Amino acid sequence: TLTEGAARFDSEFFSRSLRNIGARDSGGGAYHALIGTLEQVAITTAISVPFGLLVAVYIVEYGRGRLAATIRFFVDVMTGIPSIVAGLFVLSFWILGLGQGFSGFAASLALTVLMLPVIVRASEEMLKLVPDVLREASYALGVPRWKTILRIVLPTALPGIVTGIMLAIARVAGETAPVLLTAFGAASINNDPFNGPQSSLSLYVFQQAGEAQSTAVDRAWTAALTLILVVMTLNLVARLLTRRTRLQR
Repeated sequence: TLTEGAARFDSEFFSRSLRNIGARDSGGGAYHALIGTLEQVAITTAISVPFGLLVAVYIVEYGRGRLAATIRFFVDVMTGIPSIVAGLFVLSFWILGLGQGFSGFAASLALTVLMLPVIVRASEEMLKLVPDVLREASYALGVPRWKTILRIVLPTALPGIVTGIMLAIARVAGETAPVLLTAFGAASINNDPFNGPQSSLSLYVFQQAGEAQSTAVDRAWTAALTLILVVMTLNLVARLLTRRTRLQR
């Protein structure tokens, strides 16, 4: 990927879109796809992380009986859902049923279906690893359960939770089928994820690699390299934040 993607790894690739650029043209870039990926992943994370953490906290700290078992069952079912099924669900419900149209936000909804169970499962396992001694000591001092969760349990499990979130982001950032069915893809720059078709790096790779021309394939290689670097950067930032949190504690 480094060897093949380095050929087009230049400023033009990150500052131009594919508007009025054909498969045989040597110019063009993936600026519109990079913007789409960052916006879609950011929206997906903003929806999935708070909701996923709340579900995990309920299962571990409060969940008892049939309701908790039902939630665990549906989380397990969602974990095994193929990505194209998530895209078809949003396509049929949000786009065709409600008539909202193709957009980056629709793609984010489909990616949320894939990201949510990963965050719930990862957070649940990390919360279970927190020693009960810490909880009991906090309760013995008269600290309410909700404050114990916020001040003791979550900070202790934070490094593992952040790692799970990064793994979930890495998964959804490379999904193609849900984005193809919901965002549809566009050759022009669209900075508004709530209005109109929008591309992504994974969809860009899929479309350019399908062309028979070498110039398009070169763009696909460079977009693949860019996607890898984006995921690596997110992981490095998460590691630095986790290390900083440990040092402060």
